[in-house]
Amino acid sequence: MTYILFVVGFVVLIKGSDLLIDGASSIAKKMNISNLVIGLTVVAFGTSTPELFVNIFASVDGNTELAIGNILGSNIANILLILGVAAVIYPVSIQKSTLYKEIPFSLLAAVVLGILANDRLLDGSETSEVTRSDGFVLIGFFIIFMYYIMGIAKASATDDANSVKVMSTWKSILLVIFGLAGLAVGGQWIVNGALEIAARFGVSQSLVGLTVVAIGTSLPELATSAMAAYKKNTDIAVGNAVGSNIFNIFWVLGLSAIIKPLPFQPKSNTDVIMTIISSLLLFGLLFLGKRHLLQRWQGVLFLLTYIAYIIFLVWRG
Repeated sequence: MTYILFVVGFVVLIKGSDLLIDGASSIAKKMNISNLVIGLTVVAFGTSTPELFVNIFASVDGNTELAIGNILGSNIANILLILGVAAVIYPVSIQKSTLYKEIPFSLLAAVVLGILANDRLLDGSETSEVTRSDGFVLIGFFIIFMYYIMGIAKASATDDANSVKVMSTWKSILLVIFGLAGLAVGGQWIVNGALEIAARFGVSQSLVGLTVVAIGTSLPELATSAMAAYKKNTDIAVGNAVGSNIFNIFWVLGLSAIIKPLPFQPKSNTDVIMTIISSLLLFGLLFLGKRHLLQRWQGVLFLLTYIAYIIFLVWRG
């Protein structure tokens, strides 16, 4: 039954995220907030809520390997898997602001996490953990990022082309409530299932978090980016994946650490390094061949790199 709920949990979690986004977007539109700002805030928050709720339950229960693995695995999947799939579907063009500001900000997030989490390596402490004070530092970076994207919204002369469906206030509130309930229930089922899988097959929580849970919680980003690439709206595909990486570390992991400090295992440095390498690979490839364009062969390279990384994780155990 735990395994069934684990699978159903992803469906409930993703549906809850959709309901939350629809309800919150409708409320924001009623408050005369532009579609662009809604996309940069409400939708961006909404697509990161699966990782957030999984991490909250994992943190409260003390399953920190699962919490950290979920974030690092999701960020690696966002670049190598999601952008890889999007580029294979249709070459992905990158705006200059994304290339020179948002991708470096995503890289900065991974570097900051690596620095904050390595107390034993950098300070000679007996243990390493992402403390509550580290969590507040991450949230501080998140506030800076939000200030940046709000500046983009103010500088934009046109509204986003994607329309927001406006519903009655009560219906919008009910969608938000049902969405949050779905996220809570689905998140708990996923955490319980992940722990059961780790115990049943004798593998670490980190492995389950980096693979099954990370891919599952990244499904909203995968669906959004793949559809955007299919419709040739590739700016959405890149912005969605890169923005989600920034949200995951600065917002989700920051809030998780504030709720409960997250002990950091030395082996997780490999995954932090892989997150950094993924961002550097994305940045560097955009200067090879056609500049500011992620081509199909590069998408294939991303996918092969991701498969190799998954094989390494299974070998590491």
